[in-house]
Amino acid sequence: MPTPATSPAAAGRLKPLGFGATGPVHLNLPPAALVEHALRRGEGQLADTGALVCDTGQFTGRSPKDRFVVQDDHTRDSVWWGDINIAFDPAKFDRLHQKMVQYLADKELFVRDAYAGADPAYQLKLRVVNELAWHNLFCYNLFLRPAEGADTAGAPDFSIICAPGFEADPAVDGTRQANFAILNFTKKMILIGGTGYAGEMKKGIFGVLNYLLPHERHTFPMHCSANVGEAGDTAIFFGLSGTGKTTLSADPNRGLVGDDEHGWTPEGGIFNFEGGCYAKVIDLSREKEPEIWDAIRFGSIVENTRFVPGTHTVDYANKSVTENTRSAYPIDFIANAVAPSVAGAPHNIFFLTADAFGVLPPISKLDKSHAMYLFMSGYTAKVAGTEMGVTEPQTTFSACFGAVFLPLHPTRYAEMLGQKMDENPGINVWLVNTGWTGGPYGTGHRMKLGYTRAMITAALTGRLDEVKFRPHPVFGVMVPGAVPGVPSEILDPRHTWANKAAYDKTANELAEKFVANFKKYADFANEEILAGAPRVAVEA
Repeated sequence: MPTPATSPAAAGRLKPLGFGATGPVHLNLPPAALVEHALRRGEGQLADTGALVCDTGQFTGRSPKDRFVVQDDHTRDSVWWGDINIAFDPAKFDRLHQKMVQYLADKELFVRDAYAGADPAYQLKLRVVNELAWHNLFCYNLFLRPAEGADTAGAPDFSIICAPGFEADPAVDGTRQANFAILNFTKKMILIGGTGYAGEMKKGIFGVLNYLLPHERHTFPMHCSANVGEAGDTAIFFGLSGTGKTTLSADPNRGLVGDDEHGWTPEGGIFNFEGGCYAKVIDLSREKEPEIWDAIRFGSIVENTRFVPGTHTVDYANKSVTENTRSAYPIDFIANAVAPSVAGAPHNIFFLTADAFGVLPPISKLDKSHAMYLFMSGYTAKVAGTEMGVTEPQTTFSACFGAVFLPLHPTRYAEMLGQKMDENPGINVWLVNTGWTGGPYGTGHRMKLGYTRAMITAALTGRLDEVKFRPHPVFGVMVPGAVPGVPSEILDPRHTWANKAAYDKTANELAEKFVANFKKYADFANEEILAGAPRVAVEA
């Protein structure tokens, strides 16, 4: 395929980003052209479904310890500095930017104009410069695509320069190692180098919106999936990896608003930040997740998978590269996706957790204090075999179910959740345990997906409105006495344990872990948030 000379329009996009002379530059290519370029350049192969299969190289996931935020007058007093947001020197950013531009000066480049935010009033105009054609296709799929014929030549609100082949010199450039992702809110730019993991671009913009929307637009950014029923009733699902966020929000009877990132506006609506989905595909099958299976076709990308030997059929069970295999596709590849990706304020909010200790109820209702406290805790548990060295259940706490994406202190987001609950008194907030019952991992068993779906359906359809609830003795959440289609004996987790004393001991031990985790936030949290803490018994 020929590589045409750079057009004046493409050169005009690059000049404000510090570029002078370059190699060939391709501007806003459609998917078919990007696939052709990726194949020509040896960046991937086609699967028998038509999807482009690519590898991300050394990094098969994000590298949180190599994510930095430029510390300057704009951010010094507003960003939550520490292990999540690592401060970076402005002068070193400028030098690194110049070195990246020099590295890319003779390279073939792929430039894309896009948007983040499906609500035009809260939209962020993006410009992305990619070294790889398949990365540019990823941005076409994951960000929002301008309408055909739209004039996108103006200055962007934020830019990304992504060069996997460029490696930093830590001793000179101020990075931890050769790879990096650096957000600069003054220059309105993200630099990504040394890593081929495309998700760094998507999550970089998520970090930008998590800063700008609360800070400047009074909008609540959320790491959640969202769907909407025929009556316009919106539901949102928060949850860390392995809790069922994608599976439980994919409901054929409800329209998909988005699977990962949303904003909740002061006017009361929610909107998807993205124009696509970035789904995990390890062990994917048509039977388990038909919507995702059918979305993997020409125009989609599949990352870090392998073919069945002698074929071009993807072997989704193959974990030889990583368990974090993924597919990136436009959201309209999902049959029941809502267009545009906006909806009204949620009627129901679900916090999903996979409690491997078998302590938390399978469903419980939260008041404002417990909602804010549990939101800031962001709890789930890892079980044996999920990571090297994990031999028994381990607690995982990630503030607001996405700590690594939060530039502001977690209390800021928890207070926004509480404010939304005050403004919308009809909202129900639920804690759903998709983990273990009848004992911890190794003794009990995983909650049946059918029961979890029945509980969520009962909540969505108002069938729990008239049910009697009672408080959990340790965590204080409200446990229903009955749920249609679910055996009542499983609703109280203590009743499912053969050894009730062992349950009480384990429940108090888990509560103590919540309290220990929250100590780092306690000085910043208000009394209403602190009131949601579990009641830790002195003696089991």
